[in-house]
Amino acid sequence: MELEFYRKKMEDELKNFMMLWLIVLLSLCYCYAFGNKISKGIKRLLFVLPIIVLFMYLPLNLYSFHLNFLTFFAISWLCNSKLLLFAFGKGPLSSDPSMSLTVFLPVASLPIKLQQNPPLNIQNKENPSHENPKNVSPILIYAIKGPLLAVVVYITTNYSVYIATNYSVFIHQNILLCIACLQYYLQYEMTLALISALARALLGLELEPTFNEPYLSTSLQNFWGRRWNLMATNILRLTVHQPTKKMFARVLGHRWATPLAVMVTFSASGLIHELMFYHLLRVKPTGEVSCYFLLHGMFVAVEIELKKKFKKWNLPWLISVLLTLGFVLVTTSWLLFTPLKRCKGYVRVLHEYEAVAAFFNDAIL
Repeated sequence: MELEFYRKKMEDELKNFMMLWLIVLLSLCYCYAFGNKISKGIKRLLFVLPIIVLFMYLPLNLYSFHLNFLTFFAISWLCNSKLLLFAFGKGPLSSDPSMSLTVFLPVASLPIKLQQNPPLNIQNKENPSHENPKNVSPILIYAIKGPLLAVVVYITTNYSVYIATNYSVFIHQNILLCIACLQYYLQYEMTLALISALARALLGLELEPTFNEPYLSTSLQNFWGRRWNLMATNILRLTVHQPTKKMFARVLGHRWATPLAVMVTFSASGLIHELMFYHLLRVKPTGEVSCYFLLHGMFVAVEIELKKKFKKWNLPWLISVLLTLGFVLVTTSWLLFTPLKRCKGYVRVLHEYEAVAAFFNDAIL
């Protein structure tokens, strides 16, 4: 009976999802048609501001955990940030000459970034000997990650039932949290990679990668700056880090500009994630998500200062990787996943998996 309820709800969600994205595309056509005809600055900002407000509201019409997350990330966060930059003649939507509508729409609405010329160097500069091997095909990497994701989903969905019903489990809960972190990463990366692959195949665009093997991170700065979710990193760099760094440099000097800009950037990311969690869970924020990003921002700022002071001090590569991943996993399970555990978000995710499987099974039959 419960599965039937979620199946019917999923059908309604898919209809809402398609209608929502139709509104998004029409709104972006409006921005493209009239945006470049208005002088950049305050006038263009006032022009796009109603669209930005609309895009913040739209995901509230979706209750599916996955569809809401994808829409919030792509539209309420990335697209709105791109429109803010576009208002001032900056960012990926501003080019000379202006890009065509067929390029403007996917670049604005999807979590993709056009390839720079020359390509952006996102390799591990701290340990060049451990850069990603060039001869490994991305197809081979995803051929490994795909089955791994299926195994992880199977484990988490089965054991989520036991946790939800308060039965004892044979896997320690901390190990389950590590598996949940792995599932989140694989699912997140493969979804964005699929979107990029479709955009590349249909439109012939040269795109930058969305992730750069974050499990090889040798420091928090390396993790957040060059490996994890490069789309979000680039947007935060353009909209928050660079402007605040320039402002702090003028007011306080270059000595304190970088660490303060790092803290402001991570604080902004924390607020964005608090809003995202509200969209997903529909409960009042309790601050753990903001604390997570403030903690990471503080450690990144300290790490940058230590590297300046001890330029020749380096830990062995494997130890650096283990310490970085250990810190990320512990703080993620301690702070970032706390709202999900408290609201039993994994139970919702489990029901959605079942509903999607039943929906496609009915469609095939």
